[in-house]
Amino acid sequence: MSIALPVSAAAPYGIVVAGHGSRDADAVREFEALVELVRQRAPGQVVTHGYLEFSSPTISEAVVANLAAGSRQVAVVPGVLLAARHAKNDMPAEMLALAQAHPGIDFHFGAALNLHPQLLQLAQERILTAEATSANTVRRDDTCLVLVGRGTTDPDANGEVSKLARMLEEGMGFGGVYVCYSGTAKPLVADGLRAAALLGFARVVVLPFFLFDGVLVKRIYAAADELALREPGLEVLKAGYLGVHAHLADVMLERAREAVEGRADMNCTLCKYRVQIVGFEEQIGEPQRAHHLQVRGLLERKLPTVDLAPPFPPYVPHPIEKESFEIIAAGRDWSGFAPSHLTVLQRLVHTSGDFNAVDDIYFSAGAVEAGIRALLRCKRVVTDVTMVQTGLKRALVEQLGIETWCGVHDRESHLMAQAQGMTRSAAGIRRAWEKFGNDIVLAIGDAPTAIAETTRLIRDHGWRPQLVIGLPVGFVGTRESKDDLRRCLQVPRITNSGTRGGSPWAATVVNAMMIDAIGQVIAQTGQAAAPEQDNAGA
Repeated sequence: MSIALPVSAAAPYGIVVAGHGSRDADAVREFEALVELVRQRAPGQVVTHGYLEFSSPTISEAVVANLAAGSRQVAVVPGVLLAARHAKNDMPAEMLALAQAHPGIDFHFGAALNLHPQLLQLAQERILTAEATSANTVRRDDTCLVLVGRGTTDPDANGEVSKLARMLEEGMGFGGVYVCYSGTAKPLVADGLRAAALLGFARVVVLPFFLFDGVLVKRIYAAADELALREPGLEVLKAGYLGVHAHLADVMLERAREAVEGRADMNCTLCKYRVQIVGFEEQIGEPQRAHHLQVRGLLERKLPTVDLAPPFPPYVPHPIEKESFEIIAAGRDWSGFAPSHLTVLQRLVHTSGDFNAVDDIYFSAGAVEAGIRALLRCKRVVTDVTMVQTGLKRALVEQLGIETWCGVHDRESHLMAQAQGMTRSAAGIRRAWEKFGNDIVLAIGDAPTAIAETTRLIRDHGWRPQLVIGLPVGFVGTRESKDDLRRCLQVPRITNSGTRGGSPWAATVVNAMMIDAIGQVIAQTGQAAAPEQDNAGA
């Protein structure tokens, strides 16, 4: 991607190598050693570096340093292996902001390193070096390569790891290959190593497809050591990660040239942000925005400092909203309700305009507390319809970093509903069970059939959402579905009796718990509760 009109690559340009950043000092040291190697192989060019999170300098500081050295066009090169969220969203968002801050500068964005032939050669070298550490002679066709990728939420990037594995398997003659990931994607490392050990090979070579050392690479090697202890008859070799190497430096310089020449190729054919990818349809057109603001340059900050805004500013209602809640608090006797339920109940009164709406609200023991814990830990809310999803206060969702998902309009939900003879809302619930497992808060505000499918999956298939909110409105099956949810003892739940409810009610319960969650974080961290922002609005 290029922010300005293409210019000649012969014109001088600065290079900013944009890394992810790490809490691990070894990872930072190796990244900076690679940047120095890039600098050595590009004499006469200004080369600076910055990080998305934790480490310093930040990417913006790296750009400022590059401009101070005289650059008038800058190529920003992602120092990451594959194009996933960091290279597709976070870094472009940072560069767009920089382009606005420096309108006289031409900014160009390079592609990630990707499966460049030189990276394949480097992986080959790491495997050969690992094989040379063994005194045993084992045929490649009696060896299983276990390739460990980072793991992302982007199926295209995860698929590139599988592609690399296949190319190494065929190119080097391995008898088998097994792909696993250090996180986010499955199978995870421990599961992958266990599965590979059962395939009957004499040797396993574990290759981390990582640029640098760090916490995750250390865990991968620890898991390989554990496998060797458990399986004394299996030879387990640990290949090196890619590390600081001239091949990597040369690929980075090539990506910079491509960017300036307008030839930066991203993996867009199967990009979930551009085209409909099975299971990721809702992310088409997702805006490019940074997700690392709270941890940008974190390790270099001298906390506390009066110049830093607290990461969790308190919820501050609009003056009209504040006045409404003063009226609600004084409008009836609240002493008979549990203190932990008051935010939910009073906000339901505000949403419904009816003081009596709360008289038949049912909370299972510890339901609100379980919901708040889940919002802070699991950070995912699933809804039965988009009206509940859009009713969640956007400022609170973004502040807590919560992801929301609703499958009612997805193509797969339509196909499942037709094939299984169910409603689309129920199909969306079944897909949530398949996609996310237990680590969700489930908010149902429209479809009794969504509650019916939820309780069926809980009783028959062991599903255990962290909290189920069931408040649909209507006259067909509504009362019965709520009664069934109340009897579903396996999960924390919030519901009511009768036919009243609706999407605004379900969204209100989640909003109330998000407000209380922010209050708990502020109380636990000892932050001052001075007004910081206006969070009013839907």
